[in-house]
Amino acid sequence: MPAAHPYLDWPHPIAFAHRGGASDAPENTMSAFAQAVSHGYRYVETDVHSSRDGVLFAFHDDDLNRTCGVDAKINDLDANDVAAIRIHDTEHIPTLAELVTTWPQLRINIDCKADPAVQPLIKAIHEHDLFDRVCIGSFSDRRLTAIRDACGPSLCTSMGPKEVAMLRLRSWTRTSGRELTPHAAQVPPRQGPIPIVDSRFVSYAHDLGLHVHVWTIDDRAEIDELLDLGVDGIMTDSLGTLVTALNDRGQWR
Repeated sequence: MPAAHPYLDWPHPIAFAHRGGASDAPENTMSAFAQAVSHGYRYVETDVHSSRDGVLFAFHDDDLNRTCGVDAKINDLDANDVAAIRIHDTEHIPTLAELVTTWPQLRINIDCKADPAVQPLIKAIHEHDLFDRVCIGSFSDRRLTAIRDACGPSLCTSMGPKEVAMLRLRSWTRTSGRELTPHAAQVPPRQGPIPIVDSRFVSYAHDLGLHVHVWTIDDRAEIDELLDLGVDGIMTDSLGTLVTALNDRGQWR
């Protein structure tokens, strides 16, 4: 696939370190991202929530219970309170600003997890000039629309749920889909009983100029199967497994 956006300009299938590589270090921590970079990853995936006072943090869950043992949500706390909390009693929760400034060349896939994060994310994209460095996704079509409207066509975005459903349907019917505006379909291999990623889906997405990135794949056999289908990127928690698979094909770095 030719690059449809500077963010996607990479000569091989893109290797994404999902949450920094959640099998190898506490997810969405600076240690995880540092380990991904040390493996040679140039793309990482993370999530963002906003504190009550508008600071973006790289964090997945709606609340802090699972990883921090705190019965609260980031968007109910001020940034100073969030900064004092530790993941598994050891790691601080990084801000998005910390992530983008620590590794200025790192490309970041960002899942906007909640409505309070929308405006701070739009602000961060402009303030840090992230237009060539980030791809924005969300499980909310409404949030994605707001971000696209505010940032314009120079921002790389992936598909929302309704757009993915439309793409899957049209891949079966081969009907027109040229009005679709995202740059990538970032999808699981299947959604419940419905297969998403197959040769028809990948071929149709490519016909529309869309990249296909698949999450979250840790099994070597499944990685090889997806690469054989021609997908353009894989998100993994298992950093070494994906490195080995791509290296064996001469497609690493």
